[in-house]
Amino acid sequence: MRRRQSVAGLVAVALWGCSGGTSLPDAVSVEVDAPATTAPPPAPECSEAEAAEDATRSYDPLSPMPAPGGAMPSGSKMEEIAQRGRLIVGISGDTLLFGSRNPFTGDLEGFDVDMLKEVALAIFGGRYEDVDDDELIEYRVITYAQRLPALEAGPDNGGVDIVAHTMTINCARWLRIAFSSKYYDAGQKVLVKQDSGFGDIGQLDAEGARVCAPLGSTNIDEISDEARYPGLEVVGRADISDCLVALQQGDADAVTGDDTVLAGFVAQDPNTQVVGDTFTEEPYGLGMNVDDIDFVEFVNGVLEDVRSNGRWTEVYEKWLLDTGALDPPAPEPPAAVYGR
Repeated sequence: MRRRQSVAGLVAVALWGCSGGTSLPDAVSVEVDAPATTAPPPAPECSEAEAAEDATRSYDPLSPMPAPGGAMPSGSKMEEIAQRGRLIVGISGDTLLFGSRNPFTGDLEGFDVDMLKEVALAIFGGRYEDVDDDELIEYRVITYAQRLPALEAGPDNGGVDIVAHTMTINCARWLRIAFSSKYYDAGQKVLVKQDSGFGDIGQLDAEGARVCAPLGSTNIDEISDEARYPGLEVVGRADISDCLVALQQGDADAVTGDDTVLAGFVAQDPNTQVVGDTFTEEPYGLGMNVDDIDFVEFVNGVLEDVRSNGRWTEVYEKWLLDTGALDPPAPEPPAAVYGR
């Protein structure tokens, strides 16, 4: 029997809140343009030689770095952004802990948002309060499937300068966009309802379960491999939060996604749990247009500062430890690989 893949898009998502004493918000709401309900075109394929290389290898960081708020290199992408007066970014609006809209303040917040603030402050200078007031950043909430097209289009054509959206660095994506050095290490797991009886991805596969993942993600690419998961019924949705709704409403038996994202879901809905071991490696990078190599070098310089001055650890503790999502202690920042 041929495996079925269900696809749907939601215009508005409201997630169930948690009932405990967590410091996380009770709900996350976001409105996005619903993408077409057809699957995205196949990703370009890497050659064997390209696939054998370390995909996290990025361009050497810019050195010396220009002073924040000072003159950016003439003709550079950074000068273009500085003259425009704002950094245009692509971000998730419903990935709790990494990029979500606070229902009480209306602000977008999370680990990914703070990484983007570091980039903006490195260009414009100023204070964090200026960034929080949206004076230096223009946020554009996008889905998983919209991440690469938004970078390819660029800000003059409705796209963005940079994307921070729990996006895995891999060889195929390098054929379309450019990545910063790795700024976070994640891995794919599965989320199920409490007392579901499912213990890991292997059991879900053996029992022909319906597993939901967002279109345009490495997560759906993984479970769509029929050689490894012949029994799964793949349920595609426009975004990862749509998969949580599918699980809650009985349209899916499980959700698969990065462990970081699923930890946020458990905080929102205590009737769910993450089960099994991590079964993929998901190194996160900041995405940029493939032609903006100078901007990638600049961003890598920013990330070098963030790793060395303790700021990365502060952001990790703020979003992943202080919220109770992950257990302490904070790990060391991911090591950068250069030489592309």
